[in-house]
Amino acid sequence: MSTVCLVAMGLHRAPAHRLAATLSELAEPAPDAVSVFEADGAWRVDAYYSARPAEAETYVRGVAELTDLASDQFRFEDVPEENWVARSQEALPPVYAGRFTVHGAHDRDRIPAGPWSIEIDAGEAFGTAHHATTYGCLIALSELASMPEPRTVLDLGTGSGVLAIAAQRIWQRADIVASDLDADAVRVAAVNFGKNRATHIRCISADGVPGLPHGAHRSYDLVIANILAGPLIAMSGAIARAITPGGALILSGILTPQAYAVQAAYIRHGLAVQKHARIAGWSILTLQKRPNRFKPIEPLILLG
Repeated sequence: MSTVCLVAMGLHRAPAHRLAATLSELAEPAPDAVSVFEADGAWRVDAYYSARPAEAETYVRGVAELTDLASDQFRFEDVPEENWVARSQEALPPVYAGRFTVHGAHDRDRIPAGPWSIEIDAGEAFGTAHHATTYGCLIALSELASMPEPRTVLDLGTGSGVLAIAAQRIWQRADIVASDLDADAVRVAAVNFGKNRATHIRCISADGVPGLPHGAHRSYDLVIANILAGPLIAMSGAIARAITPGGALILSGILTPQAYAVQAAYIRHGLAVQKHARIAGWSILTLQKRPNRFKPIEPLILLG
């Protein structure tokens, strides 16, 4: 069976990222790899499959409806047999999110080295910042940079580790824990911490909310959880209990229609929504646990 590529061209940035997220998260079958890039002032999405999806026209219509795009913007192309997963990763451009620039090794010589540059290669663990959820979390972290320095930070469901690295770049003295239930993700994150000289981040395998491994602190001043709406709701009590009174929480991995259910779960546990950002069909929530300890955040900014 030959490899095929579903191509969508001539898009604006937000629809292109929304399409990539939809193909990765909601389409069945999901593609083996997805590339999003800009060419000649327009955005293009390439999605690679080991075989053409059954009922291809129905598949395209379903994706088009989910993304508010026209079916005639898509086409399937046969492509030569090759490692298109690796090739698509090499094509990923740098992402500029808030103060951060996230790039792959292929752009290392073109991106100035500095405290806000993070090198992450697409691979086995989620989190290259090309997905709207990770992108939104990086922006949220940038916006929290003016808060008093947290003593303790948890990146729950760390994936590639990019959000833990970003937190370390802002708050260099913070005690940061990165956890994931996927042992492969923990391994990948540890490699990325070494690559980005963030080796003092503690990376652990945990199913649920881990306690602080040691030290005087028993709760986290900042928790970042880029997971999915269902687990976030199920874990809302445990996550809320793990946050220091006055501490901050960033939640992502939430489709915008799911955001109100997630907000309600955390409001019941004593957190207040400070910001609800919407990016390409996804919601990023910034919350604060009462009583207020940090400088309040602007209450609402809509993106996308």
